[in-house]
Order: sequence, then C-alpha cells, then structure tokens
Amino acid sequence: MTTLPIAAALFRINREIVERVITNAKFDELVLGFARASGLDIARLADRIMAMAEEKCDAHFECWRSNDMIHPRELEISIARFRADSDIFLLSIFDRTAEALGQSNLRREMLSDSLTGFCNRTGFEEQVEDSVSRMLASGAVQAYAIILVDLARFSRVNESVGAVAGDELIITVARRLNARIRSNEILGRLGSNEFALFVQLDRDQTDVANIAERLSDAFVDPCKLSNLEIQMECALAAAVGVVGLDNPTDTLRHAQIALKRAKSSKSFELYAAGSVDMERRRFSMETDLRRALQRGELQLHYQPLVDLDTGALSGFEALARWDHPDLGPISPVDFIPVAEESGLIVPLGRWALEQAAQTISKWDARFDRRQDFRISVNLSAVQMQRDDVFDAVSGALKGADVSGNRMTIELTESAFINDPDGAKKLLDALKGLDTDVAMDDFGTGYSNLAFLQQLPIDVLKIDRSFVTEMTVNKDKRAIVRTVLSLARALGMKTTAEGIESEEISLVLRRLGCSVGQGFFYARPLTEEDAYTFLMADKAALTF
Repeated sequence: MTTLPIAAALFRINREIVERVITNAKFDELVLGFARASGLDIARLADRIMAMAEEKCDAHFECWRSNDMIHPRELEISIARFRADSDIFLLSIFDRTAEALGQSNLRREMLSDSLTGFCNRTGFEEQVEDSVSRMLASGAVQAYAIILVDLARFSRVNESVGAVAGDELIITVARRLNARIRSNEILGRLGSNEFALFVQLDRDQTDVANIAERLSDAFVDPCKLSNLEIQMECALAAAVGVVGLDNPTDTLRHAQIALKRAKSSKSFELYAAGSVDMERRRFSMETDLRRALQRGELQLHYQPLVDLDTGALSGFEALARWDHPDLGPISPVDFIPVAEESGLIVPLGRWALEQAAQTISKWDARFDRRQDFRISVNLSAVQMQRDDVFDAVSGALKGADVSGNRMTIELTESAFINDPDGAKKLLDALKGLDTDVAMDDFGTGYSNLAFLQQLPIDVLKIDRSFVTEMTVNKDKRAIVRTVLSLARALGMKTTAEGIESEEISLVLRRLGCSVGQGFFYARPLTEEDAYTFLMADKAALTF
C-alpha cells in the first residue's frame, strides 16, 4: 500500500529565486516545528531545489531525524520535478518514525541476548569498535582489555537439572557480574556459558589481573537454584590492545586463545605475544597428523616390560612414534594433545590397537606357535568419551585373530573421573574380552581409593616421576612403597615406569613390585628390533 505524505508544497524557480506556490496547512507547522526541535537549517531546502534545477535533476530524497531522545521522530523528504523540463518542484514529507522505530527495535533485538539483556557477540563487537573509535578520536595513547569469563560445569547443570534451571543460573551469574562492572565498561554474553568484558585501562596491564579478580568474586558464593545450591567455577582470561595499533577483533581472538589455556591451567591467563604463532603451529601439526594417519606414516615402537623377580620379558608397551618427512621425529608430548583436541585421537587410538594386535599375530606366526607375552596399548580419556572403545578393542582382536589375554589396555586416572559409572561398564565389558586393564600414571591425578576398589583393574602403573628419584628422595620412595602396599591389598599387579639404573630395579624388587620398564632394560624399539629382543629373551630362557 502506497504511503501518503503528511505534508506537501509546490515550489518554482523565478529569476533564480525559489518561491513557494502552494502548501497544505500542515506544512509550515511541521517543517518549522521540526527545525526548531532538531536545529535543522530549512534554508538548505531552497538551495537543494535550486541545485536540482541547475543540474537537471528530477528527484532527491533525504532523511530528517529529531534530537528528542524521549519522542524521536524521523521524516523522509522527497523533492521531485512536477513536470518534465518544468521549474516547478513538489516537496513531500513522509513520516517514517514507526518504520524507523521498528528497525531500531529489531536491530536492538538482533544485537542483544534475550536472556540477560546484555549485548550478544555481534553487539559486543560493535560496541567495542565504537568505544575504541572514540578513544582514538581523543588523541591520547590508551590501552584497553577484553576479559573473558567461561562458566565451568554449566553443561552438566543443563543436563542434570534442566534447561530452565540453566537459564536461571545464567541470569544469576549475569546479575552478579553486572554488579561488579563500572559505567564505562561493556559487558556481553558471547555464548551459552561465556561472558566478555571490555575495559579501558587507566594504568598498565596490572589493572587487568585486578579486574579479573573483581569478576571472580561473583563466584565465591554458591548459586541457589530452587532447592539446590551449586558452587560455580569459571575460567578467566584476557588480552590487552593498544588504541590505534591493535584491531579489537584480533584482541578478542587473542583473549579466546588465552581462555583456552585458562581452562587447562585452572588459573587466570593473560594473552602473551607468540600465542597466535603457537596456535598456528598446532593447526599445522593437526593437518600434518591427519595426513600422516591417512598415509600410514606413523609407527608403533615397543618398550619391553620385565618381570622383576625373574628378569624375563613379560611383554611390551606399544608407543606411537611419528617421523615427520620434513621436521623429523615429533614427540608424542607434542602431537598427542593435538590429536585429543582435534578428535584425531579416535582414529589414532584405533590404529594403535589394530597395529598392536597385528604385531602379536605376526610374531606368533614367526615363532610358528602362540607365545605368552602381552602388549599394552594406551587409550586416551578423550577416546573413551568420543569412541566406542569396546568395539575398537574387540574389532582389533578379531581382525588379527588374537585372544584378549594377549593385550592390556592402559587408561589414565582422568579417564575414570568424568563418568565413573560409564567407565566401570566399559571396564567390565573389556574384562569380558579377557583383556587386562592397567591404570597408568597412578598417583599423579585424582586418585580415589574407594572408587579404585570398585573397578576391575588388574595393574597399577607407578609414574616415572616417583620412580626415577626414589633412591635419593625419601618422600617419593614412601609414595612408591604406599602404592605397592595398596596394590597388594587390592590384589593388583604393579608396573614401575622410568627405571634407569640397576639400583632402582633392585629396590623395587625388594619392595615387591611386579614388573618394570625403562631405559635400564631398553628404550622403545622398532617392531623388528622388539622381535629380536623377544627372540633373545626366549633363547636365554631355553639356555
């Protein structure tokens, strides 16, 4: 439907003078009143009409907006030549206030978070850009910071208590954060459990840690949800930008890089120069690792496990090794975290299981009879969360025609913590395959003795950090003795990692440790070298 003008007037050019020919009753009241309210110079309308006549222009549009914040108004001014080649012009005024308010409200909704009323990610980025532009216009060299707050355990609240309670939790946290910010600071909600704060820095980067501490105070008291009290924790990180030098979008990205570290370190992290390069290297490594898995460039090396009582070989631990075609050997310490973060740990873990099972089968065939050694394979806690581990293990054993009692599955303590019930079901299923289960790096994580007693674990592996210094550090020797006593009480075997001297080997034997591994016996060996080691052990036993 065509919108009718609320006022109109005809003008003509008479000897280079713009004259009014006719108007409706509302024209003067509207134009003069609007000019008074907004400070608009209406004389420029006559100048515009004269310019149109000189330029042979047939139409012109412009918009007038009032300065009234309480009752804003927006008018559209249309000037059109009344007839072709005539010097008579029709000026029409249309009221666009409703449309403008509608668009403004729609834009406000698009830039706001409906739950908290804070700006959303897009709105936050726009407000930060505007603030930095104003700071730049002031001429002074200034710095600013973007601080991110990520709520821990929020997804668990949503899953266990419900989305309504989750919304209530977000609103509670939002109120607490809002009570701790200053008038010139911008608070936004960037995601379901992530908030962001923009602050102008008065002094230097030491301000940032103080502001982060101010925000962390919002999580001191538990959040009350109906009849529950939930203690929330958060990860805090920040990045600092300099007005005129740093792009605010980059500063936000840097803060998110720091937040990633904060989630792991459980402490406040401030972005440091070089972090972007480090992240790029990680992405590059992820790309190369994916290609290496596709091309079969990874290998398993095998470190011997030695019975401390007899000195005989009891098995091997399979360890992934990557010899990059350009960069050379890359440590598992570097590529395993990348694999876990990217999800490549699933195909990597399945590959390790399949390769280890095939190695057992090949060595048995070379001996022309079944041997009694085991191969231990490490599985990541991330793989337990993302993969069907039972299917992976059973598939590897079936594919190589190897029985389960030839393989030990090693899991770290963290694999049992996130989902203890699910972990117990998995271990029971693995025991159904006749595999042994070992808890790796015992004592370095969240050891829960009551939970440990309930799990079908066969072997406790004592971490090398305790073993390598146990002959010179009384505390570490006491820890090793305690773990060995615990294992005996629970009917579990033990394996000590990091044995690098005969002295340590003898001490562990006297303390009752079952199996040892370390450089004292052998470094991780290639498949062929490990087979030679196995043959030598068999020959020694025969002799």
